[in-house]
Amino acid sequence: MNFHLSRMHFPVTSLGPGQRIGIWFQGCSIRCPGCISADTWSVSGGETTLERVLEQVQAWLPHADGFTVSGGEPFDQPEALAALLRELRGVSSGDILVYSGHPIESLAEILAQADGLIDALITDPFEMDAPHTRPLRGSDNQRLHLLTDLGRETFSQYERDLRESDKSLDVMFDEDGSVWFAGIPNRDDFQRLRDLLTDRGHLVQISADKARNR
Repeated sequence: MNFHLSRMHFPVTSLGPGQRIGIWFQGCSIRCPGCISADTWSVSGGETTLERVLEQVQAWLPHADGFTVSGGEPFDQPEALAALLRELRGVSSGDILVYSGHPIESLAEILAQADGLIDALITDPFEMDAPHTRPLRGSDNQRLHLLTDLGRETFSQYERDLRESDKSLDVMFDEDGSVWFAGIPNRDDFQRLRDLLTDRGHLVQISADKARNR
């Protein structure tokens, strides 16, 4: 099966407990203003196969505690998402957390087909002007749904206010020199980083800039 993938990374420690395999889908129909991942909006590029993804995942499995699937918008490619989740469930006992910008009410049909494959689901669009006081979410309107016993056991700890220990980001470097982050930044964190680097003579563009211009 072919589908569009932005990137994969291990370990990711800022989007769920433990050391996680992060999988980001490419393409998003929602395009929330202020999104920090505007590079994942385009539906072109990143074409891969389920077989190639599973081959990469296999190398990380002995050290992984779970999976975080985000984007982009994973549910924009529902067949590929369901196929990937079935394969992940088959090769690991780790938990699966999925992010979506859609409200859960609009995902009922797809979730029925993926019954038992998603342990925890975070839904609803990012709202740049909404408060940000809850872990794993970019804005407080987003909801955490615990869909399995494993999900309730693993993610009920995140139904609370943010702590200082939650305010972390994973930093990753691509071979072309690009730097990208995984996690939930505080408001304007990336703008402050951009301004700091600009003051030191670097030319910097961040995804939030692109999001505001679209």
